[in-house]
Amino acid sequence: MVKSDLLKLFEERGYLYQATNLEGLDELASKEILPGYIGFDCTGKSLHVGSLVQIMMLRNLQKAGHKPIVIMGGSTTKIGDPSGKDETRQMLTLETIQENKQSLMQVFKKFLKFGDGPTDAIMVDNSEWLEDIKYIDFLGTIGRHFTINRMMTFDSVKLRLEREQPLTFLEFNYMLLQAYDFVELNKRYGCKIQMGGSDQWGNIVSGVELGRRLGCSELFGITSELITTKSGAKMGKTASGAVWLNSDMLSPYDYWQFWRNTEDEDVVRFLKLFTELSLDEINRLSQLQGKEINDAKIILANEATKLCHGLDAAKEAHATAIKTFTEGGAGGDLPIFYIDPNQLHQGVEAFKLFHLSGLCESLSAARRLIKGKGAKVNNVTVENDLDIISSNHLENGAIKLSSGQKKHLLVKAQ
Repeated sequence: MVKSDLLKLFEERGYLYQATNLEGLDELASKEILPGYIGFDCTGKSLHVGSLVQIMMLRNLQKAGHKPIVIMGGSTTKIGDPSGKDETRQMLTLETIQENKQSLMQVFKKFLKFGDGPTDAIMVDNSEWLEDIKYIDFLGTIGRHFTINRMMTFDSVKLRLEREQPLTFLEFNYMLLQAYDFVELNKRYGCKIQMGGSDQWGNIVSGVELGRRLGCSELFGITSELITTKSGAKMGKTASGAVWLNSDMLSPYDYWQFWRNTEDEDVVRFLKLFTELSLDEINRLSQLQGKEINDAKIILANEATKLCHGLDAAKEAHATAIKTFTEGGAGGDLPIFYIDPNQLHQGVEAFKLFHLSGLCESLSAARRLIKGKGAKVNNVTVENDLDIISSNHLENGAIKLSSGQKKHLLVKAQ
């Protein structure tokens, strides 16, 4: 039975999966403010929902009275973490890495309070200590504590080799650098905890062990279970692509819709992980049956969108959904597909427009949608896949396309 606010919160909400010396961590967390970190490489301009558990762990670490540290992997991005990857990561330019870093920072500012206070979050870049490292010195002081035998047992390495997929020596070094990050953070900021998904367990344990070998005070590791939906789908991925956290890559409305479309069996678990509703309220919602479960899904969508995009965006997305589904209108927050005015004036075959706009992933899928009477233009069912959609269909400057009951967008000329 844990006693610290931190581990109680992690246990109750479903974040706690594995931990090194749970009893020792619990004891320490009940006595002092503990800095804890999670690292994020700058491989793209936005994180997606698959990273949201880790972000929420940092947020709840702060809520429990401790200090979050966000590591931007300015240096490790150049190498690439092999964990969960089937192939070597594409190398990025320094300019791209910096652009991605600046974009990612905006996400964390929504979820964490940054500042100079004892529990305020800080953001650091591991290039501060990795860029000028001397390779021979690093091998002598750090590399000697790692054995190939042990590294070969880690899933991140073992799975790649079992699949006979290449694992470069560059990537093989990643776990050394991540372990070294933990030791450096302990020296510089008194960091005691590293957190991550369960696929990071090997890397985290390596950091804990390296700290012990180098004479650091005891370091601790916590992992969360990798999140999949009840149907087995990977969290953060949909048929139409990744569910990004940046509004310029995925509209707040589409983000809201992602949560609204949660499978029935996942609603309670997701309410605990991705919202800050009280457990009493979540327990109440867990009693809903049949169509009433949709009420819980709407609450999940509102609360999750509020955390990521703000209260106003959540309200607008909800209002748009009501207007779109209940009233059959075209809410102003629907995603927009811009088409060349000349192309729209000439007209586009319906099945091609549904594919071009992204509502259907292929031309054949668009044809099947239309054949099954699931495609609508301005709330009118498309009868023939060769029907021409043109500027004649514009209503208040836009054409509303619908794929089934849940996917909608506006086509505008620009």
